[in-house]
Amino acid sequence: MTPLGERIRALRRERGVSQKQMAEAIGVSAAYLSALEHGRRGVPTWTLIQKIIGYFNIIWDDAEELQRLAETSHPRVRIDTSGLSPAATELANLLGESIGRLEEADIDRIAAMVREALGRR
Repeated sequence: MTPLGERIRALRRERGVSQKQMAEAIGVSAAYLSALEHGRRGVPTWTLIQKIIGYFNIIWDDAEELQRLAETSHPRVRIDTSGLSPAATELANLLGESIGRLEEADIDRIAAMVREALGRR
């Protein structure tokens, strides 16, 4: 499941909406919405994100957060390290090969370290 999928599912549950109801309202199939929630579909279009925001009547910061989650929710990531240092290439490969074996606490810790190194909190 992607961060976007997790958030959409939480919004649906908070409002007591089924996948079928939501899918009909935003103009997609229930199968597509299920695949989006489970991370079997790539990042949805900007238009679809806007439909989801409108459907849930999300405003301001929450809408921006949903858009941010969409941008960081591609289930298959490709990292181009050409031109970067050998250490950067090693790190990308190490994560790609082993991320599925890490505990959630370790993933959270690593993500926090990367955000801190980038100056984001």
